[in-house]
Amino acid sequence: MSQVLTGADEARYRIAVDTGGTFTDVVVGSSTGGMAVGKALTTYDRVFTGFEASVRRAAESVGWDGDTVLRNADVIVYGTTHATNAVLTGKVAKTALLTTSGFADTLLLREGGRREAFDSKAAYPQAYIPRNQTFEIPERLSAEGEVLVPLDEERTREVLRALAADGTEAIAVGFLWSIINDVHERRVGQLIEEELPGVPYTLSNEANPTIREYRRTSAAAIDASLKPLMADHLGNLRADLVEYGFAGDLLVVTSEGAVLDVADVLNRPVLLLNSGPSMAPLVGAAAAPDRDTVVVCDMGGTTFDVSLVENGIVRHTREAWLGEPFVGHLTGLSSVAVTSIGAGGGSIAWIDGGGLLRVGPQSARSTPGPAAYGRGGEEPTVTDACVALGYLDAQGFEGGFTLDRAAATRAIDSRISGALGRDTLQSAQAILDVSANHMATAIRQSSLEQGVDPRGALIVAGGGAGAMVAAAIGALLEADTVLIPATAGVLAAYGAHRAPIATEFLSPLHNDTRSFNVDTASTALRDLSGKAAVFAERFNGTDAVISYFVDARYPGQAWDLRVILDSAPSPESAAAIVEQAFHVEHDRRNGTHDPESRVEIITWGVRVEIPRPELVALTSSNDSTPEVHRTDDIVFGGKPYATARYRGVTLSPGDQIVGPAVIDQPTTTIVVPPEWDALLDDRSNIYLTRKEA
Repeated sequence: MSQVLTGADEARYRIAVDTGGTFTDVVVGSSTGGMAVGKALTTYDRVFTGFEASVRRAAESVGWDGDTVLRNADVIVYGTTHATNAVLTGKVAKTALLTTSGFADTLLLREGGRREAFDSKAAYPQAYIPRNQTFEIPERLSAEGEVLVPLDEERTREVLRALAADGTEAIAVGFLWSIINDVHERRVGQLIEEELPGVPYTLSNEANPTIREYRRTSAAAIDASLKPLMADHLGNLRADLVEYGFAGDLLVVTSEGAVLDVADVLNRPVLLLNSGPSMAPLVGAAAAPDRDTVVVCDMGGTTFDVSLVENGIVRHTREAWLGEPFVGHLTGLSSVAVTSIGAGGGSIAWIDGGGLLRVGPQSARSTPGPAAYGRGGEEPTVTDACVALGYLDAQGFEGGFTLDRAAATRAIDSRISGALGRDTLQSAQAILDVSANHMATAIRQSSLEQGVDPRGALIVAGGGAGAMVAAAIGALLEADTVLIPATAGVLAAYGAHRAPIATEFLSPLHNDTRSFNVDTASTALRDLSGKAAVFAERFNGTDAVISYFVDARYPGQAWDLRVILDSAPSPESAAAIVEQAFHVEHDRRNGTHDPESRVEIITWGVRVEIPRPELVALTSSNDSTPEVHRTDDIVFGGKPYATARYRGVTLSPGDQIVGPAVIDQPTTTIVVPPEWDALLDDRSNIYLTRKEA
C-alpha cells in the first residue's frame, strides 16, 4: 500500500463513502482526531460528482477545506451497490460460459427448490447466462482429479473464435472437479489469452473453490460478467480521484464485511455483491458490545436492511441470494447475512387494483427523487409522508436543498388521499404505518428464521431515514428500547471506517471425522496457513487476526454449517476438535444435535483480518444546554402535538429529551413520539425508551 509523505504538522484524512440508491454518505476522519459527516444525492452518470459534493458538505460542517481533505486523504474506503444492481437488472457484460460436456444446464437447474412448493404455475427462472451463450467442451475429470477425457483443445479454439466473432465481452469457465485438479481450466485460460487477448475471464476454481457445482459455476459466471463493468466504474472513480490530486490508497468494501485493495476487487468483482449493506452491522456491534443479540436496521432512500449481531459477532452466510430465493442467483461465497426489502425513504406509495395502499418496492431514488425534493418527482413516497406530517425540517434538510412541503402534499393528495377517502395527514400517516409494518415484518422474519426473538434483542436503527421510524418499529416489535447510534445517518459509511482489511481462503478437500485422512487435512491446513501468512505480510499485518473454520454437515444433510475453530488444529487432533465443535454449533443453530454421528468436512477455510487504527472519536465534550430551535405542530397517530425541535449538535451525554420531540442531526432526523423519551449515553448514542403506561 502506498505511503504519502507530507509535512509533520499537516493533517491527514481517511474518507469512507457509501454510495446508495438515493444518497452518497461520507465520514471523514482526521489524524488530529476530528470527525465530519456529509450527505449528497447520488450521481449515477459519474459517481465522483456525488462523492465530491458529500465530502465538501462534510468538510464545511466543521470548518475544513474540501479540496484539502481530498488531496490529503491517505485512504478512501468505497462502498457501492453498483455490482448488485447490475446483476439484478441484467446490465452486465455479454458473457459466455464454457462447461463440461453434458452439463450445460447447471445454471438453469440451480440447486432445485422453490419458495411456494405447491405453486405449479410459477414461471421457471432464466439462467444467468442463456443457453445460446453456453458451450459444452469435451473434457472430464474424476472426483479424485484423474483425467478421464482429455481437453479437446481444437474444439475449444473453435468455440473461442466464434465468441470473438460474436462480440463476447467476458468468459466464465466451469468444469467438473476443477477444485481437485485445475489442469483443464488453467489450459482454457491460456487459450482464451491466445484467441481473445484482453477479454476478461474467470475460472470457477478461483471464483469459489467449493465442492458444489452450481455455486462454483454461478460465482464464475457472475464474476466474469462484472469484470468489464466494474473495471470501468472503479477505473473512472480512481482516475477522477487522481486527477483531483488524491495519491493514497483506494480500498473497496466487500460482501464479507471487510475491505480490500481496489486491485484485488477488480480481479474478483464477485466480492462486491451485497457489499453495500455489509458495513452497518459493524456499527451495531460497536454501539452495544455488551448485548447478547442486536438487530441492526439500516434504512436508506431505497432499501431497508436487517442484520444480526450475536455476542459481538456479525452473522455471516453463504446463502445470500441475489433476488428471490431459488429463482435468483447464488454464489455460495461468505457474506454478511442481510435481509433487504424495498422500504426506504424514497419508496413509492401506490394503490393496488383492490384499492389497498401499498408502499414500495419501487423507489423514486435520487432522480427524480421524492416530490418534496423539487426535482420533478410526482409520486408520493415515505419521505413525502414524513414532510407532510412535519417530521422533517424543510429548511434544514441536509441533502443540499430545501424540501418542498407543498409538493409533498400535492403528490399525496393526487395519488393517495382520494382513493383512500382520507385527508392529507391521514393519508400520510397511513403511508408511514404501512411502511413501518413492512419493516417490522422483515425484522421478525429475518430474526425468527435464525432462531432469534426480536422482542428480547436490542434494536439498533440507522440510515438516513431509520431514526424517523425507529420508535414506530420498536412499538410494533414490542421492544421497550431502541438505540440510535451517534453516526446513524451515515451508518454504513461509518462501518466502512471501522472495517478491517480482510479476506478468506478456502480448501475444498473433503474429509470425514470417523475415517479421517490426516494427509489431506495436513495439505489443507498447510496451504491455508501459507496463504494467510502471505496476505498478512502484504499488508504489513503484524497484528493480523487469523481464524480457522470448516464448513461441515451430518451425513445425508443437504446443507452445511460454518464452524469457527479456536485455532488451527493439528492434523492428528483435527477430527475430534471439528466433530465436537460441530455438535455444539448444530445444537446452537437448530436446537438439536447427534453426538453419536460422524461429521463430513466439506471445506477447510481461514479468515485473515488486519485491523485498521481508529481515527475518530465519538465522545462528545459539549457542555451547552440542549437548544430548542423551534416548536412545530407535528402529527403522531393522527393527532397534532406541539413538538420541540432540538439541535442535535447541542446535546451532551446524559441529556434526556421527553417526547414528543424531534432531534435534528446533520445527517438524520430522530423522531421521539409522545409515548417515548430519549437519553444520550457517554458515546453520544441515543436510546429511545418507551414510557411506562
